[in-house]
Amino acid sequence: MSESPDTDGRPNRWRRRLARTAALGLAGLLLASVPWLWTTIAARGHVYDEADAPAADVVIVLGTSVATDRRQPGDRLTGRLETAAELVGSGRARVVLVSGDGGGSSGDEPTVMTSYLTERLGVDPRRVVADPYGLDTYDTCARARDVYGVDRALIVTQSYHVSRAVTLCRHLGLDVDGVIARCADCGFTLLAEKSVRDYFASGKAAWDAIRRRPPAVRSPADPAVQDALSR
Repeated sequence: MSESPDTDGRPNRWRRRLARTAALGLAGLLLASVPWLWTTIAARGHVYDEADAPAADVVIVLGTSVATDRRQPGDRLTGRLETAAELVGSGRARVVLVSGDGGGSSGDEPTVMTSYLTERLGVDPRRVVADPYGLDTYDTCARARDVYGVDRALIVTQSYHVSRAVTLCRHLGLDVDGVIARCADCGFTLLAEKSVRDYFASGKAAWDAIRRRPPAVRSPADPAVQDALSR
């Protein structure tokens, strides 16, 4: 037997409230997803596997945590550096711009990255330029353009991060293609965790892009990348 409303219409009112709550929740989820959709759609056609990557004079490697000894890259950073070294070794890039936080909580990212590329992976030190003020993805893109004069590059990071990196750089006027970095420890749990984190980070990325914020550290023009290319 179907339920009939009480004389005061209470069951019907609860149904309407539940429907409104569900609709508001769905609208909120869609609104929150707009930045993530922007980074995903804008990067479409500009993300490649390592084997299919196009050529560019410069490859940008985004920094992340170093190992606990503060001398070696962490697993994900190692994957990024190995991918960049392969791009240089195969002739698809000529100069590596390593960009990270020189005073990071885990250690000096660009110094560790430079050492690993040159001492462990055999990249010519004259081909490596370090930016110690790439404090986040947006700053890395802005400084590559404004400080180092880069207008065309590959950018290397893991799959969960690459679309946001590509979209930010392209929004700032760089002709960038993303290359998915190696990731030996990227199991399902880690990928899910990092993907969720990147979903929420897309909101900040969109806000930074809308207001065209300057990088946290401003520096005069540095010819290091151009000098490396001319050698």
